[in-house]
Amino acid sequence: MEIKSIKKLKLYGFNNLTKTLSFNMYDICYATSPEHRHDYIEYIDEEYNAERLTGILTEVARMIGANILNIAKQDYDPQGASVTMLISEGLIAAQPENEDDEEMDGLQEPKSDAVVAHLDKSHITVHTYPESHPDKGISTFRADIDVSTCGEISPLKALNYLINSFSSDIAIIDYRVRGFTRDITGKKLYIDHKINSIQNYIHPDTRELYQMIDVNVYQENIFHTKMILKEFDMDNYLFGTAKKELLPGEKKKIKQRVKKEMAEIFAGRNIPKVK
Repeated sequence: MEIKSIKKLKLYGFNNLTKTLSFNMYDICYATSPEHRHDYIEYIDEEYNAERLTGILTEVARMIGANILNIAKQDYDPQGASVTMLISEGLIAAQPENEDDEEMDGLQEPKSDAVVAHLDKSHITVHTYPESHPDKGISTFRADIDVSTCGEISPLKALNYLINSFSSDIAIIDYRVRGFTRDITGKKLYIDHKINSIQNYIHPDTRELYQMIDVNVYQENIFHTKMILKEFDMDNYLFGTAKKELLPGEKKKIKQRVKKEMAEIFAGRNIPKVK
């Protein structure tokens, strides 16, 4: 989906607006035994290791039209991974290696050993957090992604790709525009595109799958959307066990635990047990 610009802005100098998309996704699982919980954590840790996450973020950079300046990635023990990318909107000016090269005039693709010191006003990061409840059988995987850009490029272009790259039972998304830029008359502009909800940029087919809530502060250019799957299929939440292998009482108990976990994450608070 294209971002609608405010007319065709004629700016004085560089576009200094900072646009940040923060994306938290949660994948919920129920494992009937400690062994299955351990296997789930190992599976999800491998499924979203640093190498795979780097591939996802590289595609995000391509989609928003950014150039990758530098990549730092790390897998953690016992679990989890992080990837950070510095990105730029345009090509990086060629830097002369010595005085004889000072007459070089033009642009070149950035070299990883020459760009670490460049301004890091734009970046993409991801961190993963697999964890499990000590005795309730619930395991939760969270991926925390930030796409922050300066200039005309916008992270909203990658929103649908990010949602589809993870098996999201719940997604909590924030988008904010900070700072200001000036047009050629010197007037300050605090946003350079039209938006009234993050939902505007989510594909209709995806919106059909989720219940959504917005909490927006329009005057501050802050937009917040929470998403939770509408349909509940227990087979999608069991790890190491099939629904047909469970007794009716077990199915009911597991469904209650999983749905309570999802409701608490969506609400952002613990829900007291009703006696």
